[in-house]
Amino acid sequence: MAGWDGDALAGQMEEIFERQQAAADARAMKGSSSPEERARSARFESLRLSRSRVMGQLSRATNPSHRTVLERALKAINDQMAE
Repeated sequence: MAGWDGDALAGQMEEIFERQQAAADARAMKGSSSPEERARSARFESLRLSRSRVMGQLSRATNPSHRTVLERALKAINDQMAE
């Protein structure tokens, strides 16, 4: 059980760091891009965070059907990021 708690904590810490980094990036770009670029950047960042969260869940998933759902979600996110 302690391993799972450590994994969960590491995932939470990674997500917090990514949010802080995204906020810093957004502040840096705020004045130098168009509203469309900022919206696209925000959408990409949202997808990146979702991808990170799904990958973390996938690394811990043991139920085959749950893994399948997570793999499909990951593929959908990757497809959206590629657009």
